[in-house]
Amino acid sequence: MKPTFDAARQACLGCLEQSPPATFEAALWVAAEHESGFQPQQCDETLRELQLQISVGLPMLPVNELAQPLLRRIASLGYQADDFHPLRPQAALMNKVLERKRGQPLALALLALEMARRLAIPLVGVNFPGHFLLRVPGADHQLDPCGGRRLYPADCRELLGRQFGPQVPLLAEHMAQASPREMLQRLSRNLRQLHSSHEDDVAALKDAERVLQLAPPSAADYVARASIYQRLECPRGERFDLEHALLLSEDPIQRLRLTTRLQELPLPPSSLH
Repeated sequence: MKPTFDAARQACLGCLEQSPPATFEAALWVAAEHESGFQPQQCDETLRELQLQISVGLPMLPVNELAQPLLRRIASLGYQADDFHPLRPQAALMNKVLERKRGQPLALALLALEMARRLAIPLVGVNFPGHFLLRVPGADHQLDPCGGRRLYPADCRELLGRQFGPQVPLLAEHMAQASPREMLQRLSRNLRQLHSSHEDDVAALKDAERVLQLAPPSAADYVARASIYQRLECPRGERFDLEHALLLSEDPIQRLRLTTRLQELPLPPSSLH
């Protein structure tokens, strides 16, 4: 039986409530929200085969030294960063990533984390801005999920500068370990942006709603959903999100812009008593 949108959403959230959380399965349920007829168990055989292919190609080393060989092995099996421009939503839908062997860094990281979990290799996600990274707990370097390159602090500063400019400093929070909910929220933000850029506002709205459910949202998350509501010509939803963004924002320029947008919206109909 095909899962409904609501059932897929609840299954995704339910995976994150498990102990330990079933992060990769949750990501597959995100794909099920967008892919009619897809169910996560359809990927079971692919994942088992990939696990076997990886395990036979790993060197005989202690498990805490196997993270980089794991990432190199995944890359050697054809899993690479998606360099198609403009990037399409399938770069962040995990069933499509498995099918095409192409994905965003976060998508490749989620796959690597799942393989590491199955093979008992220590590995965690790192919520680095603009390019998701991985790390062995306690290590002095990060790992690029796209091939396994080691990144030391100087490399991370260079990566940050390439994406946001040299004026942006590298902060300790950039190296923070990402929780399963934070990873799924980031995946949802990526999909929200990709669906919006391809003018699929109904799909983008699903992602925007999921962002708000997974972890505490930012003002930018409410602004993003307000813009989707604006394109869908839903002023009530737009007003709701702009008001919430205004409550969360501490940027005076953003607050001024939000206030102006709110003033330009039609007033909601008054209730009759």
